[in-house]
Amino acid sequence: RLQAEAAQISRDGARLVDPNVVGETFQQLQRIRPFYRFPDTLDVDRYQLNGQTETAIVALRELSGAPAGQQSWIRDRMVYTHGYGFVSSFADRFNGNVPEWLSRDMPQAPDSKIKVTRPQIYFGERSPSYSVVGGQGQQELDYPDNSPTGQKNTTYQGSGGVPIDGFFNKLLFATKFQDRNLLLSGAINDGAKILYDREPRERVQRAAPWLTLDGDPYPSVINGRITWILDGYTTSNAYPYSERTSLGDATRDTITDTRSAVARQTNDRVNYIRNSVKATVDAYDGTVKLYQWDENDPIAKTWMKVFKGTVEPRSAIPPELMAHFRYPQDLFKVQRHILARYHVTDAAAFYNGEGFWEVPEDPGAKGRIQPPYYQSLRMPGTNAEDFNLTTVFNPRNNPNLAAFMAVGSTPGRNYGQIQILQLPRNSTAQGPGQVQNSFETDPQVKNELFALRQGGTRTVNGNLLTIPFAGSMLYVEPMYALAAAGTEQQPYPLLGKVLVRYENRISSGNNLPEALTNLFGGTAGEPPTQEQPPQEGQ
Repeated sequence: RLQAEAAQISRDGARLVDPNVVGETFQQLQRIRPFYRFPDTLDVDRYQLNGQTETAIVALRELSGAPAGQQSWIRDRMVYTHGYGFVSSFADRFNGNVPEWLSRDMPQAPDSKIKVTRPQIYFGERSPSYSVVGGQGQQELDYPDNSPTGQKNTTYQGSGGVPIDGFFNKLLFATKFQDRNLLLSGAINDGAKILYDREPRERVQRAAPWLTLDGDPYPSVINGRITWILDGYTTSNAYPYSERTSLGDATRDTITDTRSAVARQTNDRVNYIRNSVKATVDAYDGTVKLYQWDENDPIAKTWMKVFKGTVEPRSAIPPELMAHFRYPQDLFKVQRHILARYHVTDAAAFYNGEGFWEVPEDPGAKGRIQPPYYQSLRMPGTNAEDFNLTTVFNPRNNPNLAAFMAVGSTPGRNYGQIQILQLPRNSTAQGPGQVQNSFETDPQVKNELFALRQGGTRTVNGNLLTIPFAGSMLYVEPMYALAAAGTEQQPYPLLGKVLVRYENRISSGNNLPEALTNLFGGTAGEPPTQEQPPQEGQ
């Protein structure tokens, strides 16, 4: 039975490509030129390929500015105006020890599986504060090539931007940005526009100031165009008979503490939050669209009466766009923060603090909370794999495992449905911190990691995934190798080993199938020793 289930896990795959680690790998292999940049934290999405849903790690090649030593006002504001290209990989596959690409290169490689017809990124998380684009005869760098000029140029044709080819507008924006070049430069031609307020969260906030936005916008390719997707919340601190909590504290974890690409929420105290709006921003022309997602939210309905015509009905969401919606992280973090206490339904136990949970410390970042993880998995009692956002809990002040929590993240019948697999109170199942320690102290794994760490190479822990498996929990962790700075090897994370643990068994391999074979081979037919199976709650 274990071998059969392990074979199913091998076929389904596990999200070994950690979006919080492989940003530098994308950077080194797909940056192409030093004036482009990928974010430190990449995003997770899904795409339909050959009739199957594949989980993907996605990122945009955004502009970091004109090359060092070549800066000038014209280059900074009129030539280097935009990023270029959508890069993605399978979330569960490696080609050797680097991610297996879904879309790559500049311009896009012919074998890319996600086709992008408009790869320019004029509106993104790293866009310049303002650029002057689209003037008659203006040549903006599109991407470097092997032509005599060394580059492919373009002229912005989008609907976004404000005309700046007249004296009054030049004066207005020269005052706004405190830049006299906007007024005096003769390089600004007829038809030129100025682009500003280019960060996706900022654009949506301008269009809907009544929304609180999730800290992690993510890019998707919708009908060939790159589109930013954002989750908008309605919040309040005056909901009757409801406890207030700090939005900032509830959503803090390793990602918000260490990664600039994910915005931290303010410390506003709220006792009401609903994901009422899904928003999009077109990466080429900056068009903002708002769609009503929660049709029963009274606060959203009221604001929609104030800002008439700005929010489109849920029925207007194109199916191609809806397929890329996912359950928002910040809402899930607030829910797990509340559930850590309010899963206790006995009043006496609640007021005595008995049975409370806590989100464990991230094993790879001491002192910080483990973030939730998007992953595709089969929950107990189901026959199909589904895309979920998952987390685990420890008993308060106890490193053991208390519960596993997942929420359906694919729009449809299971979207937003929270499932909790709760272990008995007397369980001694190990939590993430203990599992990480067991990997480091297991003699076989320790020797393999020691071999990886030779020559100044260090290892980087990937996401420690918890997967419901055969009545218990399977832990899977990719371990990356990073060459020491100054060595001849490329200093970016490469997959070194895959570590796995099931109950008291620990093993490793060069990939997931090998690690699972090493874990269960020869003994998989024996019945597992476990105290009591986790109990499922809804």
